[in-house]
Parts: sequence; structure tokens; C-alpha cells
Amino acid sequence: MRSFPLFAIFVGAVCVASPLHGGSGPVATHPASLLVVNQGDHDVSLVDTSAGHQTLSVDVGGVTGHEVAVTPDGQRAFVPIYGNSGVGKPGTDGHSITVVDVKRHTVVGSIEFDHGVRPHCAVFDKKRNVLYVTTELDRSISIIDPATLKVIGAIPTGQDQSHMFVLSHSGRLGYTANVGPGTVSVLDIEARETIAVIPISGNTQRISISNDDRFVFTADQTKPQLAVIDTATNKITHWIPLPAIGYGTTPTRDGRWLLVALRDSHQVAVVDLATLKVAHTIEVPNTPTEILARPDGKLAYVSCSGDGKVAALDLSNWTVKELIPAGSGADGLAWAE
Repeated sequence: MRSFPLFAIFVGAVCVASPLHGGSGPVATHPASLLVVNQGDHDVSLVDTSAGHQTLSVDVGGVTGHEVAVTPDGQRAFVPIYGNSGVGKPGTDGHSITVVDVKRHTVVGSIEFDHGVRPHCAVFDKKRNVLYVTTELDRSISIIDPATLKVIGAIPTGQDQSHMFVLSHSGRLGYTANVGPGTVSVLDIEARETIAVIPISGNTQRISISNDDRFVFTADQTKPQLAVIDTATNKITHWIPLPAIGYGTTPTRDGRWLLVALRDSHQVAVVDLATLKVAHTIEVPNTPTEILARPDGKLAYVSCSGDGKVAALDLSNWTVKELIPAGSGADGLAWAE
């Protein structure tokens, strides 16, 4: 995936600080709760969720990043600049991470790799006060000191296209979804080594972990099914049949449900984690991609990149409470108190 508001997630390449654009009105005087990255517009929408509309957009420029991590104090956002291609496809190879001052909406620094690495998924480790970023072309997770903006180490994944990364809540283990190889790498974070590679399918996408760290979930891209990995054994213990090919997943805050984006059928599947079966499906706009559960557990937000909207899901009755206009290619989401 999502404290002062996070500036962006799945953000387009941030190269130049710029004012708001699009004539959407004056800058809000209070922090926005939800941020939406619009890859087609290369900007970030700041959404007032109480009013259900975008209050302003910030032009982030460039092509293109996909993820972000924010310091625990909410002061800075780290945006990996991936490049102009999809995973495993020809295109430019990003080699930097842009640092954004969240309050001032300005670029304040850059972390540079000395070669193209296609940095993608960023995760902040509060325990160690470091930033992890998947660096696909190096088959690794790079470790960055957020204070010095220097790369201070790496954890090998042993696989190509280590695209997405999730850190266990304990901070002990990490997991990468390796798209083309169709595997998941299990990383010992302290030892900085790969301890297992788990075959999934011919292609897998996205990854999440249960609130109790017992299970990791990744979506098979060759069949409509979700792999359930037991973190104690590092083996697939269950396959959850889905109505369509899955994509982004996230557990609800109470840990009872897993929300799964079904991009082709324009739905979100709700998996009961007690039975490991789909209990509900919710119709949403085109191409649901990222899902963010709100901290209060009442709502979840789904970016629908095909329609440039965010669907706010009411988790008490599994309905779309409202549709929030965002921008072209609405993708990554972030939430702040």
C-alpha cells in the first residue's frame, strides 16, 4: 500500500515542485485525509473525505513512479521513480527516489542510484527507522537511511521482478511478489538474506499480510485464485477461488475480512478469513487496483484507474457509500489522521 497526510502513493515521477493546478479551488486549510495518485495526470489529488471531493491537486511531473512511503512523523514522503513501462516490459529504467516535504508540497531532495534499478514499492520500517524499496533490476530490496538519504544496504530476493513488498508487523520478515517468475521471496530482515522462495504460478501480483502475521496473500495472474501462504511453514496451504483474476489485497482493520480488487470484472471481493471463501462481491467503477482500509475500520477506499474515481466502501453493509472523482489513472492511495 497507505500523522500528517501522506503525499502520495503509486505516484507519478516527482521531479519538480509545483503549485496546485486544474482550477480546483484554494488550498484547504486543514489536512486532507486521503491522497490519490493519478498516473495519467502525473499529479496527486488531496481529498476531503468528509465532503467527498478533491480539494486540490499537486502536479508531480515526470513519468512515472508507483509507490511511496512516509516518515512516521508525516513530514516527508519518499517516491520511487520506476520508469515509463510496466513490470518486465521494455522502457526506461528509473534510478531515483524523490523526497517530498509533505506540508509544503515541495521536492526537498533526491536519492540517486548509480544505475537503473526500477525502484518501485516503498515501505517504512518504524522499528529500525529505515526505508525499504524494491529495486527490481538488482533483484533486491534496497535499504535507505531517511536522514542522510543514502543507500546503506540491500537484501537480495534471489528473483527477477521483485515488484511489491510487505513487511510483517513484527518487523522480522519481509515478503516480495516476484511477478514474472511467479514466486514469493521470504526475507530475514535482520540477517538481510533470502530464506525461502515459494513458487506460486506462472505470474503473480501484489502481496499483503494478515494482521496477526500468520498468512501472506498474493494473486495468481493465470487463474482466478488467491494463494494463502502459511508464514510458519513458508508453504501454500490454501487456494481461494475468486470470481475473476485478483490484484491488490488488504485486510480490514478487525482482521476478519480480506478485500481483493478484481480488475477485469470491476468488483471487490470480500473474503471471510475464517472460512477462506468469498462472502460478498461489490460492484465498483472500472479497473479497481489499490485498496486502503481506513484506520477506524468503517470504510475502505478503492482506486478505480479506468474511471479516475475512488470508491468508498461501507464495510458495515458492503456497499459503495460514494464515488469520489480523482484524476486520470487514479491508482495509489494513502491515508492520514
